[in-house]
Amino acid sequence: MKHLTVLVFSILSFYLGHAQINEVGIFIGGSNFIGDVGATDYISPNQLAIGGVYKWNRSPRHSYRVSLIFSELEGIDNNSDDPRRIKRGYSFTNQIIEISAGMEFTFFDFDLHTGKKMGTPYLYTGISVANHDNHYFQNGVQTQENNSSWAYGIPMALGFKTTFLDNFVLSLEIGARYTFSDEIDGSIPDDKFREQYRFGNINNNDWYVFSGITLTYTFGLNPCYCAGN
Repeated sequence: MKHLTVLVFSILSFYLGHAQINEVGIFIGGSNFIGDVGATDYISPNQLAIGGVYKWNRSPRHSYRVSLIFSELEGIDNNSDDPRRIKRGYSFTNQIIEISAGMEFTFFDFDLHTGKKMGTPYLYTGISVANHDNHYFQNGVQTQENNSSWAYGIPMALGFKTTFLDNFVLSLEIGARYTFSDEIDGSIPDDKFREQYRFGNINNNDWYVFSGITLTYTFGLNPCYCAGN
C-alpha cells in the first residue's frame, strides 16, 4: 500500500509540475453495495464515503482525473426485499480504499477562464482498484481471513458540475463501480481450502456505488484550447 501511495503522489506531482488548468479538492458522500448479501437497491447510500480528487482539464470538453476514496461497504440481508435473503439473515461490513483514474467528458464546453458562471452534465469512466479485507461466512457469521485483496473495476459515473464562488467548482455525482471480483461480500472465500463456504450467484460480480458532492479549487496557467487538443 505504501508503494501505491507513493505512485499516486508521484503522478500528481508530475501533473502539477506541468500545470495548465488544475483542480484539486475533496469528495464526500455515501456508499452502498450490490452483491450476494444485503439489499439490491442501485442507489441507496448507507455508509460514509470520503476522499480526494485531482483533475487536469485537457480541454473545455474533457479532463483527466485521479481520485482516492475511503469507505465501508455494508450489506444486510434484513434490508433486502428478497424473502430468501431475509430468511438467511447474513450481514457484513468491509472497509475499502479505492484508487480510480480515467477521463471526464462534459456535455457542454466548460472553460474556466471565461469568468462566467457555467454548469454542465458530465460522464466519467476509467479504471478503479479497491483494497479490501477477505472474509467468509461460517454458520451465518462473518469470519475474517488473514489477508486482503484488490478488486479491479470499471467506474461509470454521471454528474453535474458548476462554477461556485471564485476558483471553486461544485459537482454532484453518482458513480457505480462494476468490479471483476466476487469476494467483497464474502460469498467466495479467497482461501481455496474454504470453498465449501461459497454461496450466491457465482456468475454475478460485486458492484458498489458512490453518491456525493465534490468541491474543487482551480489553479494553473491558461491552457491553449487549440484545434486537435
